[in-house]
Amino acid sequence: MPVLVGLGFGLGGCAGMSDMAMSAFADPAKYDMFDCKQLQDARQGLAVRAAELQGLMAKADTGVAGPIVAEVAYRNDYISTRASSKLADEAWQRNNCVAVSNTPVAAPVPIAGPGQGQGKGTRSRSAKRMSGGE
Repeated sequence: MPVLVGLGFGLGGCAGMSDMAMSAFADPAKYDMFDCKQLQDARQGLAVRAAELQGLMAKADTGVAGPIVAEVAYRNDYISTRASSKLADEAWQRNNCVAVSNTPVAAPVPIAGPGQGQGKGTRSRSAKRMSGGE
């Protein structure tokens, strides 16, 4: 048991890694050729992944050997995600990108007024089927 506790404390020191050490976990040129749209998508995906990993590590920390499990199972992926996020942010700033909403804007749908729409005396197919008149 003391070995596990010592291992947990030893691995816990990795949490405060410097930016220099983090860069070993990500390709520095990965985002150099990305345009702003690609960078925005990448940054959003990395933020979601980092939050997911933080949640998994917090959940693992609640168990008996939780800190060790969190370090072994998730820490490297978390560090890699943070390093990639930092590189994507730097490319974002270098390209002078501006955030754009990803929510598609729907085209307005015209509303048919009285006398518009289907011709006089015609029924839609579904109305004909329901009444058995097809």
